[in-house]
Amino acid sequence: MTGIEIDDIQSAALRPRPVPYVGRFAFLRVDDRHAGRALLRRLLPAIDGGWPSPDPSQDAWVAVAFTYQGLRALGVPQESLDSFSQPFREGMAARADHIGDVGESAPANWEPPFGTGEVHIAVSALSPDAARLHKALERAHVAFHETPGVEVIWQQEVRQLPTGRTTFGFRDGISHPNIEGVGLPGSNPRETPIKAGEFILGYPDETGNLPPMPSPDVLGHNGTYVAVRKIHTKVAAWRQHLRANSSGAEDEALLAAKMVGRWPSGAPLTLAPDHDDRELGADPHRNNDFLYRENDKHGLRCPAGAHIRRVNPRDADIIGDARMHRLIRRGTTYGPPLPEGVTEDDGADRGLIGVFTGAHLDRQFEFIKAEWVNDGNFIGYPGEQDPVAGHHDGTGTVTIPDKPIRRRLKNLPSFVATRGGEYCFLPGLRALRWITELQD
Repeated sequence: MTGIEIDDIQSAALRPRPVPYVGRFAFLRVDDRHAGRALLRRLLPAIDGGWPSPDPSQDAWVAVAFTYQGLRALGVPQESLDSFSQPFREGMAARADHIGDVGESAPANWEPPFGTGEVHIAVSALSPDAARLHKALERAHVAFHETPGVEVIWQQEVRQLPTGRTTFGFRDGISHPNIEGVGLPGSNPRETPIKAGEFILGYPDETGNLPPMPSPDVLGHNGTYVAVRKIHTKVAAWRQHLRANSSGAEDEALLAAKMVGRWPSGAPLTLAPDHDDRELGADPHRNNDFLYRENDKHGLRCPAGAHIRRVNPRDADIIGDARMHRLIRRGTTYGPPLPEGVTEDDGADRGLIGVFTGAHLDRQFEFIKAEWVNDGNFIGYPGEQDPVAGHHDGTGTVTIPDKPIRRRLKNLPSFVATRGGEYCFLPGLRALRWITELQD
């Protein structure tokens, strides 16, 4: 196998986010291509590649990605633009019906500038603390303010909540794929390494072939595609539904766990079926060490329709090959938490910024959304959506296997709403330099 050129890959493509974390996402519009390239030249020293880094100061890092319209605005030749994948060229808003962004989640209801074509450059920064985040962003701020012709048009602060959990109250960021040749261990010791070409362009994928790659090679090699999503979470509606369908606090906690697939601590139902196990949830060597066919074939512990089992079926008996659709999934929380026990919506915007990374937008992110999140045919429940991430609009159904008889919840409302999304390309470091050196 060809060695993976780790030093040329933006570290944000492969590194798990820090725990705890603070961060910022920013979208930029390029009004002058020369100014856009000048901005990138100023940003380059702040963008690191490689894993792992021996320098502890690199626990904070900055990443830069581009939309199709952004690459065009920077002056990338049309021949190269035409070589990118169709979903990327069209953009997430144009693919909304396919991936289930309908109703209140339709692009017409998105927060500007999502889906407007004005998002050209996406800059992200994550760090374990505010001091290191500030240090990582210093150069970026200088670049922004010293480059007329480039405008920051959207920013979002993210941070881990004091509880260490999502707005729904569950620990996140537990699962990370085992990627062959990268040198970064996966979170599940039972997972056979997945070919690097599923995540980084220029290397064989699970089919044994090289994924289609943008041209010239210097632009595509060591790059990847990223789907960025702003997801509003309806925490009050979540709590109301759980309470209305439970007989008491213990039953409510179990129902929530059945819908998610884990307990709030992160302990998986497959290993802790009856009650939360905080020690298990906090142990990175055990909290992801399971398979479904071996530990829970019939879903009596973790339902086949539970959120974590849908988005990563592992070795479960499903229609298709789960390894062909693996993603690097990261979520970061924004907005204030809804106080514990409150069941009335306070009007605050809260949720997560999701970042989904893979070499194939169509058979990874889009397939998971269309086939696994928005439909249950692959697990034998046609029409049933992901109980947490699906867009139900009061008509949803979820099946929970049990003995002697299964339980079926009806009339699920939507617990999330898409506030916006963009498809981006995250180039390698040589590709970034190539873009800065473009000539008109």
